Amino acid sequence: MRIWNKGLSLLLVLISSSCNAKEKTNLNKEFKEPIKTKVKEGMEVATFAGGCFWCTEAVFLEIKGVEKVISGYTGGKTVNPTYKEICTGETGHAEAIQITYDPKQVAYEDLLEVFFGTHDPTTLNRQGADVGTQYRSEIFYHSEEQKTKAENYIQLLEKEKLYNKPIVTKISSAVVFYPAEDYHQNYYNQNSSQGYCQMVIAPKLEKLRKYYKSKLK
Repeated sequence: MRIWNKGLSLLLVLISSSCNAKEKTNLNKEFKEPIKTKVKEGMEVATFAGGCFWCTEAVFLEIKGVEKVISGYTGGKTVNPTYKEICTGETGHAEAIQITYDPKQVAYEDLLEVFFGTHDPTTLNRQGADVGTQYRSEIFYHSEEQKTKAENYIQLLEKEKLYNKPIVTKISSAVVFYPAEDYHQNYYNQNSSQGYCQMVIAPKLEKLRKYYKSKLK
């Protein structure tokens, strides 16, 4: 697993803009059994929340070994929430993506590297100008192995002091994931000329293509 130097990590911080409460991160040592997600044999699932899902979806769709990325809502209490409902912050859900990937082509650690390199894990309940619990940084593990790898990766980032502020990314057991409305799926590729896409997502993809060439399709 490659660890980038401080200069490179600073270049990959999320650009501030807008897509549309305080607690400390606590690495819980108790393993909570995650909800089971069905995938075809040989494939695995990863679930990340890192701000607006238009951004995170666009990034991971370009990663080699990723078969599918679904934008949706998870980690909240409301059943079948709508985009309008989760935007209030009252449902408890995070905007998240569920990634189906081939572990023979891309390791979970590689997905973690891209995840942390393409959003700011030090801002609580916000990414740039997107503010609210729905924009929190959170990893939803699907196995004890994923939980351990996520904890170890955060500890490594902190040891290397790649960020000037503490990492606030939560690590939680995977719960029910609700796919977002159809118009949110594959958003960047269908709306690349839209202002938010040009100002925020396009620069992130340029950096991804520059610094992660070996991981791209």
